[in-house]
Amino acid sequence: MYGVPTKRLNEQVKRNSDRFPVDFMFQLDEEEWRNLKSQNATSSWGGRRTPPYVFTEQGVSMLFSVLNSPQAIQINISIIRVFVKIREWGLNYGELALKIKELEKNSSDHQEHIAHIYQMIEELLRPNLEKRT
Repeated sequence: MYGVPTKRLNEQVKRNSDRFPVDFMFQLDEEEWRNLKSQNATSSWGGRRTPPYVFTEQGVSMLFSVLNSPQAIQINISIIRVFVKIREWGLNYGELALKIKELEKNSSDHQEHIAHIYQMIEELLRPNLEKRT
C-alpha cells in the first residue's frame, strides 16, 4: 500500500501512535469486522483473526506523513496542494455569497419597481376600459 509493505506500514503507525488519536484511527468492533469479512472472500485457513485498525480521512492524511516511500511523499504533497486550493476556493466562496445576497436584494427591488409600473399602467388604462363598458 502506497509503495510500502503492510508490515512496514503497521510498524510506522505503532512507532508514531501519538500521531493517530481515536478520531484518526480506531479498531473495528466484532460486528463491524464480521460484516466486513462477509463482504470479502477470505481463505478458510488464513487471514486475520482479530479486527483490523482502520483510518479516518484525517488518519489517512497523517499516514502519508509517517511513510517515507516516494509514492506516499507524492500523495502527501498532493493533499497539501488540495488543501491550499480548497482554502482559496473558500475565500472566493465568501465573495460569491456576498454577490448572491446583493443580487437577491436587487432582484427584490426590481420586483417592487415592476409591480409599481404594472399598477401605473393599470391606472392609465382604467379610464379607457371604463369608457368601453
